[in-house]
Amino acid sequence: VQLQASGGGLVQAGGSLRLSCAASGRTFHNYDVAWFRQAPGKEREFVAAIRRNGNSIYYLDSVKGRFTISRDNAKVTVYLQMNSLKSEDTALYYCAAGGTLITSTIRNAPSYAYWGQGTQVTVSS
Repeated sequence: VQLQASGGGLVQAGGSLRLSCAASGRTFHNYDVAWFRQAPGKEREFVAAIRRNGNSIYYLDSVKGRFTISRDNAKVTVYLQMNSLKSEDTALYYCAAGGTLITSTIRNAPSYAYWGQGTQVTVSS
């Protein structure tokens, strides 16, 4: 499966952005999908994940209540709605897809076989 992330941009603190991860391939509904981010000089960090059927969702603690992950399997797209953005959310955001993952590994980047190219989110304070 190929992934294309989009929707990043420059926004003021407190603002909102919606990221999209569009997938190719008719088997997209078989994959768990996640968003990760990487800020300059820092490790890649898990942000959110959603199971293939959408019935389980996981978040990084610092984004709970501000970010919402969702998916539309008919449109083969996963979304990340980001509200109340903070300067510390500034990073390159990647979407990733993997097979049905064990819950203990769903936050681990190596669990995901397919990655998009990243979309830059910059939050000015």
